[in-house]
Amino acid sequence: MSEDRGKADNAAGSPDVDATAAGASDSAPVASRPTGKRPGRRTHAAATESQAAKVAGTPLATKAKPEKPRKENLFKRLRKFLREVIAELRKVIWPNRKQMITYTTVVLAFVAFMVAFISGLDLAFREGVSWLFG
Repeated sequence: MSEDRGKADNAAGSPDVDATAAGASDSAPVASRPTGKRPGRRTHAAATESQAAKVAGTPLATKAKPEKPRKENLFKRLRKFLREVIAELRKVIWPNRKQMITYTTVVLAFVAFMVAFISGLDLAFREGVSWLFG
């Protein structure tokens, strides 16, 4: 048992982990924990690839640019936009009358509370400044 414990210490780097219980063997590499950092620069791989192609003497395959779609008539685009807007508005779940009254009441009460709160702060600061500077 102590030999297994020693192997676990060496394999996992921690005395609390038992390698045989985790199913790891002596020859299996220990998986490193993710650090949360991004791997190296992505442009480095592209530069290395182009340098390797130059050394090998083979040109890189040029990427074919996709053709630009032809712009439709202004009125066709406007009509399409309006059709899509109407289609999206059909998906909306509209509130009924009771819900609308409730939501409106909540909003108006909140606005009234915030107006009173800001007015109170304004009055307090005004009085404080006039007391301080006299």
